[in-house]
Amino acid sequence: KPVFPASLTKLMTTYVAFRAVQTGELQMDSPIEITTEATKEPPSKMGYAAGSVLTLDNAIKILMVKSANDVATAIAINVGGSEDAFAARMNAEAKRLGMTQSHFINAHGLHSERQFTSARDLAILGISLRRDFPQYASYFELDALADGQNIMENTNTLIGRFEGADGMKTGYTCPSGFNLVATATKQGRSLLTVVIGEFSPEQRADKAADLLGNGFLNAPGDAPLLANLRPNAAASTE
Repeated sequence: KPVFPASLTKLMTTYVAFRAVQTGELQMDSPIEITTEATKEPPSKMGYAAGSVLTLDNAIKILMVKSANDVATAIAINVGGSEDAFAARMNAEAKRLGMTQSHFINAHGLHSERQFTSARDLAILGISLRRDFPQYASYFELDALADGQNIMENTNTLIGRFEGADGMKTGYTCPSGFNLVATATKQGRSLLTVVIGEFSPEQRADKAADLLGNGFLNAPGDAPLLANLRPNAAASTE
C-alpha cells in the first residue's frame, strides 16, 4: 500500500545523481554549491552558508550518513537546475524502474501528501542501486563521517552490529514513522529488506535484523519474485 518515504527519498536523489554521472553530465568531483533555497531547509541539516561548495562525492556521503536536507536540496538544484526539474527526473527514473506506486516532489523527503511510495517500490529502488551502480556500494555502508571535529554517526544501526550488514538508508517523519531500507551479504548472497512505519529507531532496526536473519535461513528459491508482487489495487495512490 502507499506509504510516505521520509528520508528514504534520498535513495532516489542519489540514484538520479549517479545517473547524471553515468551519462556524463557531471563527475563525482563536480561542485555542488549550497544555494539560498537549500539553507532554508529544516533539520536534519549541515547548516552550511549559501555559496559553500562541496563535491558531489562528499554531498552524497553526507546524504547517506547525516541525511542532511539542505544538502539534498543543493544536489537537486545543482543537478536538475531547479527542485521541480529534479523531481521530474526522479519521477522519470521511478517510472523507468517500474516503481508504479511512487511520486516525488522533493529531493529530501520532508513530508508532503503528494510524495509517496510503497515497500515494493523501495525494494525495486534499493536493488536497482546495487545492480546498476555496484562501483558506488561503499556510499551506503559508511558508519560515520567527520566534519572538522564533529563526528556524524550513521543512523542505520545495523551497520557494525548485524553480521554482513552493508547499507542502505533510514528515514523518519511523524506521518511516516521510522523507516529503513537495509542490505546484508553473507557467503556471496545479498538480501534487502524494507521496514516501514515502526515506532522507534530500535524497533525498525530489530525488525530489519529479524527479516534479514530469517531470509538467510531460507533457500533462495523458496521466496516469491519481486517482479511477481503486484500493488494492491484497492490501495490507490490517486
